Amino acid sequence: MTGAGGTLGSAMAVDLGRQGYKVVLVGRSLDKLKVTESRILANGGTCRSLTADVRNLEQVQALRDEVVRDYGLCTVLINAAGGNQPPAVTTLNSFDPSELEAGFDGRGFFNLDMARFLDVIDVNIMGTVIPCQVFAADMYRAGGGCILNFASMNTYRPLSRVPAYALSKAAVSNFTQWLACYLAPAGIRVNAVAPGFFLNDRSRKLLLTPDGGYSARGANIIRQTPMKRFGEAEELLGCMNWLLDDEKAGFVTGITVPVDGGFLTDTGL
Repeated sequence: MTGAGGTLGSAMAVDLGRQGYKVVLVGRSLDKLKVTESRILANGGTCRSLTADVRNLEQVQALRDEVVRDYGLCTVLINAAGGNQPPAVTTLNSFDPSELEAGFDGRGFFNLDMARFLDVIDVNIMGTVIPCQVFAADMYRAGGGCILNFASMNTYRPLSRVPAYALSKAAVSNFTQWLACYLAPAGIRVNAVAPGFFLNDRSRKLLLTPDGGYSARGANIIRQTPMKRFGEAEELLGCMNWLLDDEKAGFVTGITVPVDGGFLTDTGL
């Protein structure tokens, strides 16, 4: 599992360890992975933490070699790595002529850092594509497998301020469909989950106020979420387990499932 040190990835990894999966935790921060690893081991699970940049083909290939040496051929891949960067996020919801003037101190579309913009696209898209390419071949050799990618609410319609993140998450869903069709003859199912709004260390600062109330953006999200709350990481587990189950979801491939408290059902009217 890539992105296993994050709030959602760690909850999923712990649940898989509890079920008896041999879990390999992958991320860039070994300290975060070790926290997840300790939870899995405390429950009697089997686990190992490995660092790798999922955008780097050579590093992912080296990771694959360690996985095969320790645990055998991979049959389940969860691509939970990804993210965004402030320099690729606008401070404006829509165009303002001031962003074209000298001395503008915010971020509009016309002065976004394109290097950081590309970094966001790279980690979300290539950080999904490369692990699929490396590990799916082993799934075929093992007789089949399952891949679960991470999409987003941005997959369905772009949210304000996050153009790089939005286009990259739309691409993840599109790639999931393409790969599902391509790998069907290999006995490999490919699906995605699209989490709604779940709080983590980064989003708490954006969506909550210091006293625990909602920021303006957080209040807008709650207003458009029929269940009127943010999601809990454990609420992704049922969807994950269903999509990974070859008996219960054996005829399911190429879909992206929103787990969003109804966010996509509300037009705001």
